[in-house]
Amino acid sequence: MKKIILTVLASIFIVSCGGGSKKEKLYIYSWADYIPAYVYEDFEKETGIKVVEDIYSSNEEMYTKIKAGGEGYDIVIPSSDYYEIMLREGMLEKLDKSKVENSKNIEEVYMAKIREVDPTNEYGVPYALGLTAIAVNTKYVKDYPRDYTIYNREDLQGRMTLLDDMREVLTPALAINGYKQDADSPEALDKAKATILAWKKNIAKFDSESFGKGFASGDFWVVQGYPDNIFRELGEEERENIDLIIPPGDQAYSSIDSFVILKSAKNKENAMKFINYIHRPDVYAKAMSHLELPSMNVPARELMTTEPVYNIDDVKPAQLLIDIGEKLNIQNKYWQEILIEN
Repeated sequence: MKKIILTVLASIFIVSCGGGSKKEKLYIYSWADYIPAYVYEDFEKETGIKVVEDIYSSNEEMYTKIKAGGEGYDIVIPSSDYYEIMLREGMLEKLDKSKVENSKNIEEVYMAKIREVDPTNEYGVPYALGLTAIAVNTKYVKDYPRDYTIYNREDLQGRMTLLDDMREVLTPALAINGYKQDADSPEALDKAKATILAWKKNIAKFDSESFGKGFASGDFWVVQGYPDNIFRELGEEERENIDLIIPPGDQAYSSIDSFVILKSAKNKENAMKFINYIHRPDVYAKAMSHLELPSMNVPARELMTTEPVYNIDDVKPAQLLIDIGEKLNIQNKYWQEILIEN
């Protein structure tokens, strides 16, 4: 009898200490402040699955860590070019589309764009639109071209920045000279290099970290950057002076960050539950309202509580940044020359 009582007491102790049942988990590797914390909390309340998030600051950082053996993640959110690289290298798990049926809410034009990197739409689900634009503070700058030739303005010398990112700067420079983003001929790259060196004389710096804060403080009047990062730093009054330029033709380019599940994921079922959950219109509307980005999820558009900082129709014609394979090494050679030349 004494032995039975001790066994029962031991069982009660284990349960009360949490040892009787383990909470299910989901490990997400994401960009900072990309998915609101309350979305994770609400998901846990509904499903009992606790989300553990880790942060990366660039696609390169995420990719390098995973390739180096950084296991333990279930979902990552690569941009379109790295989605393509990871798919080609066999790093991604094919989705069971019956378990992510809310992906049907995504407007077809964006599913078609993703087919440029994933022809069968089987390995990822779009989350957010990325757009590279030029922000101009009209309080200080008047009568300017609405494209990248604004960087030829010598009177704005020291008041402009470009991103410290080869693809982001080289792509419009190639476009201005009539070439596609994957150009690798000496003629194309020499022309693009000359264009960027002319811009370099007028910019304060190549900057991918503080352009939003520098623009908000008035240190810079023209910045190349991401609209959500720029507008996040601005109050309502300051926003009235901002003109967001989405350049014409192939000078405009975008990316789509997509949810993908790693082949090495331990919690694949939970991952698909989360992807399906976030594309429920009411949930997705909260996420995009937080980011102030346009909604690719059609029914969610009516539920958003904030106005996007740019119109979704402005993004549709923009070319999608894609993986350019070995040509990246050739382009990088020219980029390194640009960085060291005065």
